[in-house]
Amino acid sequence: MNIYDIIEKKKNSLELTKEEIDFVVEGYTKNIIPDYQMSALLMAICIRGLNIDETYNLTNAMLHSGDTIDLSKIDGIKVDKHSTGGVGDTTSLVLGPLVAACGVPFAKMSGRGLGHTGGTLDKLESIPGMNINLSIDEFIKNTNGIKMAITGQTGDVTPADKKIYALRDTTATVNNPSLISSSIMSKKIAVGADALILDVKVGSGAFMKDVESAEELSKMMVELGHKFGRRTVALITNMDEPLGFAVGNSLEVIEAIDTLKGEGPEDLTELCLVLGSKLLVLGKIASSEKEARELLEEKIKNKEALNKFKEFVKLQGGDTSYVDDTSKFKLSSIKEEVYSLEEGYVQKIDALGIGEASKDLGAGRETKDSILDLGAGIILNKKIDDFVKKGDLLATIYTEKESEIEKVKKMIQNSYIIGEKNEEPYKLIIEEID
Repeated sequence: MNIYDIIEKKKNSLELTKEEIDFVVEGYTKNIIPDYQMSALLMAICIRGLNIDETYNLTNAMLHSGDTIDLSKIDGIKVDKHSTGGVGDTTSLVLGPLVAACGVPFAKMSGRGLGHTGGTLDKLESIPGMNINLSIDEFIKNTNGIKMAITGQTGDVTPADKKIYALRDTTATVNNPSLISSSIMSKKIAVGADALILDVKVGSGAFMKDVESAEELSKMMVELGHKFGRRTVALITNMDEPLGFAVGNSLEVIEAIDTLKGEGPEDLTELCLVLGSKLLVLGKIASSEKEARELLEEKIKNKEALNKFKEFVKLQGGDTSYVDDTSKFKLSSIKEEVYSLEEGYVQKIDALGIGEASKDLGAGRETKDSILDLGAGIILNKKIDDFVKKGDLLATIYTEKESEIEKVKKMIQNSYIIGEKNEEPYKLIIEEID
């Protein structure tokens, strides 16, 4: 068996065997197969595709390339959530306390942001003292104690995926449903949750730009989840405007806390209630989504979800006074307002443009080594279907980068598409794949 023949085989649209895929993943992880040959195979895969059996075998090979996390010591049905990435997407910080307050263990290993998408770990570090590097024993102990823990990736989980993704990122081979699915699901299966909900974003601020691509990706990931014995559901959700009003690390944590108080944006609240309802059913706390939603709404109303977030912050070393008084969050010192140049209805907001603007203000990373300004970002004042007059406030920006202000103002104004009222109202949740 050799890599040349495997490349040739896939180039000719032939199915790769489990043994061939194992050979490739192991060989590349151990530096036996060079980058140039792996790049050729990845490009052949992007052009010719993988079927579901090949995708399963690739996922399995990456899953077993390193450590897997045994969470069997956590009581109950452990649930996890994955988002394919968006702008203003702070659902984990609302969803976790909500389902944990209902008794469902929410055990999540999260990542950092890169580019225009924010990372849960970066947001949590806006709270002074927060420890987001738990050991496996601490992760299990905390989840058993309060039904919730969020940490960075622990141990040597899926090293093959890390290496292959870095190569894909530099060889224009990212955008393939099998490669995306195997990357996401290998990490999720390795962490060991019993049930998983996938929030697959589609639209201008998402990786998937059209519903058909999002459907293909969702169906593949759900099928992979089931093949690995995990209860898996996917929701396709709209990212043709940022989620909520806040974009930026501290700003999004404040918005998450407001949402747990029952004072958050309508779209963020609704998405968390829908995702949470499905997790309660998967976790066998509720027999129907209607019953689950009523329970979640009660946990917001009686402040149990907010108190659960405080418990979580305290247990991971954070300063809970920031939860009690969000004015303590340190925002960037320069505050500027952005006004509309047109009159009409907001037809669309280019979420990617807003995300890029926030990154330029200091809230996002250009590279993995970039240093974030946790107080930088954007607060939107208008959303899709709102009426706007010329001179109305569109957004407020926070930054320490004075030289970026005028450019960012134009980026935000250009991101707002203003004209006639849309014929159909904005649809947040597009489809469920189960």
